[in-house]
Amino acid sequence: MFTIASVKDLGLQFRDNSHRMVGQDGAFTIPLREGLLWFFGDTLIGSRQADESLWYPEGRAVGPDDMSGKAGIERMINNCGLISRDPCGADGVRDYRYILDAQGRIRPLIPLAEDEDPDRVRIWCLHGVQAGETIYLYFIKVETVAEGIFPVNFKIIGSGLAVGDCFDWQFVRLLHQGSDIWWPGHQPHFASAVLNTEQDYIYCYGVLQGDDKVQRCYLARVRKEEIARRDGYAYLCAPLPQWSPNIEDAMPIFSGMPNEQSVSFNVWLGKYLAVHSLDLSGKIVARTADHPWGPWSDAIELYQVKKEHPFAQRYPQLIYAGKEHPALARENGRIIYVTYIEFEEYYPHLLEITLTRLSE
Repeated sequence: MFTIASVKDLGLQFRDNSHRMVGQDGAFTIPLREGLLWFFGDTLIGSRQADESLWYPEGRAVGPDDMSGKAGIERMINNCGLISRDPCGADGVRDYRYILDAQGRIRPLIPLAEDEDPDRVRIWCLHGVQAGETIYLYFIKVETVAEGIFPVNFKIIGSGLAVGDCFDWQFVRLLHQGSDIWWPGHQPHFASAVLNTEQDYIYCYGVLQGDDKVQRCYLARVRKEEIARRDGYAYLCAPLPQWSPNIEDAMPIFSGMPNEQSVSFNVWLGKYLAVHSLDLSGKIVARTADHPWGPWSDAIELYQVKKEHPFAQRYPQLIYAGKEHPALARENGRIIYVTYIEFEEYYPHLLEITLTRLSE
């Protein structure tokens, strides 16, 4: 077991860019041979209004529509990526370059199709993995809706997988039974975390909200050579660790996370480490296990996010997307790096967390 020795706030990341990028969320990291691929969700290009809510310009909720051309936002991109090479410095990630189009602009890695209305459909980032020369990016497809407690609300259509490479960064969604949705909205949304082991399997963690509004995590695995084949996936079921080709047999392994998280093997702990936001409490927590499937420990608090704004916030504070970036860890994982998103800041916020064993 461990506790927290210290937390250093390294601040908002990627604000210092030449592309007028003024906000983005998600921030999954995927190790590549040439560096670290950061995969983001909705990304805003343009300018912000000072001392005004990003999501309530002139006092009105932005709603479900594409924000391009509204309130200083010139373009809204559903997802994008950048490559970083150096480890974290005293103020975070500094050596990075965005993946650009032919005009030198930030571009989506998984673009919308011609029949997908940008005012209604978003393709958001999940996690991914490189296998050989191929990069696989899991994504979640959502439909934005007008009603809800937040200034932007949505319902989940489902999740799927896109394939590409690091030569031209062109990604194509893979189809299963004629659809780009591999796991529809009523099934766990794989893969909000991918664990690439040295063995034959890749483990994919996915989240589903039950009728009781509790978010639960499920686990699938697939042989590395079968990652692009939906029917190659099997799902963890009871008794542990059994695997079924039928997703209806899948059992939850822990709960309380939004649809983003990380899972890695932490050498310093000698255990698998899962990191996620705890519901919408503002807490970022970790769990440990001896195996990728668990059993997982209770949540251990890593950090409590507290943030105030100069304006009255019109919706419940939204803190989400907590996850570790294992490729940045130091001292075999005694020092880890975690990002989260606070919706008004709307940049990845980076923490350096030093762990200590309870016996030390």
